[in-house]
Amino acid sequence: RKNKKRVPSFRKLLRTSKIKLDNKLKNKQYKQQSAARKYRKEQKKLREAVRDAIARKPFPLEESKKKKVDEKHEEDEDALPLDMMDEDDLKLMEDLARKASFLTRDLSSNEPVHVKKRKRESVIEKYEKVPRHMQTEPEKELIHLLPIKDKSGIIPQTMEKPALNTAQDEEEDEEMEEAEDFHEEALPVLTAEEMAAQRRQKLQERKMHIAALASAILSEPDNNIKKLKELRAMLMEQDPNVAVIVRKLVMVSLMEVFKDIVPSYKIRPLTEAEKATKVKKETQKLREFEEGLVSQYKFYLENLEQTIKDWKQRKLKKSNVISLKAYKGLAEIAVKCLCELLVALPHFNFHNNIIVLIVPLMNDASKKISGLCCEAVKKLFKQDKLGYASLGVVKVISGLVRGRNYDVRPEVLKVFLHLRIKEVELQKDSEDIAPKKKFMTYKEKRKNLSRMQRKWKKAEEKLERELLEAEASESKEKKLKLHTETLNIVFVTYFRILKKAQKSPLLPAVLEGLAKFAHLINVEFFDDLLIVLHSLIASGGLSYRESLHCILSAFYILSGQGDVLNIDPMKFYTHLYRTLFSLHAGRTNDDIEIVLQCLDVMFAKRRKQVSQQRALAFLKRLSTLALHVLPNSSVGVLATNRVLMQTFPRMDLLLDNESQGSGVYLPELDEPEHCNAQNTALWELHLLQRHYHPIVQKFAAHLIAGAPTEGSGALSLDLSQRHATELFEEYSMRGMTFNPPVASVTPRKKDTFSQMDSFIDEELNKQLQQHISATVVHKPLDFAKHWKEASFS
Repeated sequence: RKNKKRVPSFRKLLRTSKIKLDNKLKNKQYKQQSAARKYRKEQKKLREAVRDAIARKPFPLEESKKKKVDEKHEEDEDALPLDMMDEDDLKLMEDLARKASFLTRDLSSNEPVHVKKRKRESVIEKYEKVPRHMQTEPEKELIHLLPIKDKSGIIPQTMEKPALNTAQDEEEDEEMEEAEDFHEEALPVLTAEEMAAQRRQKLQERKMHIAALASAILSEPDNNIKKLKELRAMLMEQDPNVAVIVRKLVMVSLMEVFKDIVPSYKIRPLTEAEKATKVKKETQKLREFEEGLVSQYKFYLENLEQTIKDWKQRKLKKSNVISLKAYKGLAEIAVKCLCELLVALPHFNFHNNIIVLIVPLMNDASKKISGLCCEAVKKLFKQDKLGYASLGVVKVISGLVRGRNYDVRPEVLKVFLHLRIKEVELQKDSEDIAPKKKFMTYKEKRKNLSRMQRKWKKAEEKLERELLEAEASESKEKKLKLHTETLNIVFVTYFRILKKAQKSPLLPAVLEGLAKFAHLINVEFFDDLLIVLHSLIASGGLSYRESLHCILSAFYILSGQGDVLNIDPMKFYTHLYRTLFSLHAGRTNDDIEIVLQCLDVMFAKRRKQVSQQRALAFLKRLSTLALHVLPNSSVGVLATNRVLMQTFPRMDLLLDNESQGSGVYLPELDEPEHCNAQNTALWELHLLQRHYHPIVQKFAAHLIAGAPTEGSGALSLDLSQRHATELFEEYSMRGMTFNPPVASVTPRKKDTFSQMDSFIDEELNKQLQQHISATVVHKPLDFAKHWKEASFS
């Protein structure tokens, strides 16, 4: 009969993972070993049974009977004949002969003796009745032959095994037992140096093998797809001495190989119709390569995922090749590889699966792993120009925040700040009203146009289509649509946290995100959002930095589309004016950057809505603030004052101490409109002019001169054309050094004069000489006498 089982095809082998093939091979080996073990046990039992049978086997009865008969004949020759015995004795002998035992019975008789007694005897009693014997010399191995059956029963037949065969059989049995129990034998004892050298040698061999496979794959990916499978199989390294390092090296090597050989397009699965059609050899080869590449990439990602799951679940494998302590290192390398693939291959297959793996790890307890994942997502946001990958990540993050009931780390939401979203579809009504470009149909052309006009119209439409393709207007529309959907999900996440989790640690990240994307919020939400921000500030539960983010968000909303709304944000001005003196040279120094952004939005972008009294009050308070902050903050504050003096008229009132006004300046009043700031002067600038920092000195002198744009008091272009926040970052002192560095000054050597007397007056010089030449008489001092005289007097 013909065997219908076919050899597995190449595609089927590609689909079959290395783990399944290894398992099949191991199962086959286990079956062979178990069959061999079972055979050995049966042979052993058979030998034991033969030994027991030999021990219980009686002597051949016929031979013994013949011997005994011969002996009897010899004895009978000497004994008396039967005719000389008495009748009674002869009768007794005959009766005894009829009751002969099994030792004297004839084997050729029809019926066995004591049949009933044998049936009652049990096997155990038979075994107990067999006499024991001591094994003084090694037993001879016997070969079990076919038994002989007669009327009395079965007679076993055996023969001695030759000596040579016996020795060979014993050696084979010993080898089989050694192969079976190799793990129980003691390994050769090695020193620490020998073990380290052996480990280094194994590791070097594995490294060379990995390098050879990787270089072969990179040189010809189409022809060496099998080597990619072989390299991936090394992820299951079983040698406990080098398993951890080899697996790490294979993970990283495969990651780099996939980054190099993966095409710049997504590989889709072939349909049944496409598989059935005949194609060229080159096309078939390309299809097999793509299919193999996708399958190996999938298995590789599954291995990385399983490594992370094993570390999370603290699950020890049955093989015990890798300890639990090594799981964390393997998991970190696996996460690093996934992050690299997330950033490098956003267009390829299984990218959404990588996102689903990476996003939950952003909230991991391990700072290293969560930091790796957050940085990878930030890079993806920065380099994603179209928006497909960003939309997928934002959806998963939103689901994670909602699923964890807003109990996630703030860093998870802070990655939204790195989204590349500058435009969204805001004015849908105007776009719907605007006439869209529409091409005429063939029927309309036939009805309304002549033949020549149709010819010209056809050429014109063709040209317009080419122009549209050149401008990529379709991709721009897709991009706007993706960005709009992404930003909607971000705002939904922010608004949920503002509504349901106002005391959550996520609030600062939410406020910071609102401050960045506030100009893209729909106008319909402005009123409600401003009310929520003001209530958060008024509640007093926010930190100073969070309240600054609230103010910044509110003014970003009002400076964009909020210009058309009739809303007076006076309460936000008042809050910032009241809390400016909370800043100092300590931990709140970094918050000055947010204050500078707030001032820029509040005054520079809304200068038409700001009164002169409010600008004067802020100018005075900022000048006072510049005295007790770090130099970089002073530079930023003075740069803002320069903008105020140049933007608003009549700011030079504070530079004239002879001007008179109504009222007295009230610095303790929290209302900038009613503190009478026009009745004071900027005396702080004279102190700042003597500041040790050279840039602060320049800005103070510039403001004292009235902040001119040209002339002797004008600033250099490097300082005048830079924003206040840029100057704040430029002259930062986070490195605990002077910025700019102080120039080293070489100490001057003091001039030595040989004649010191030339500078002294002549008369004074004479008196000094007399005093020096006069002999000094030392009188004994009596302190007790002096004390007595002083006390009596």
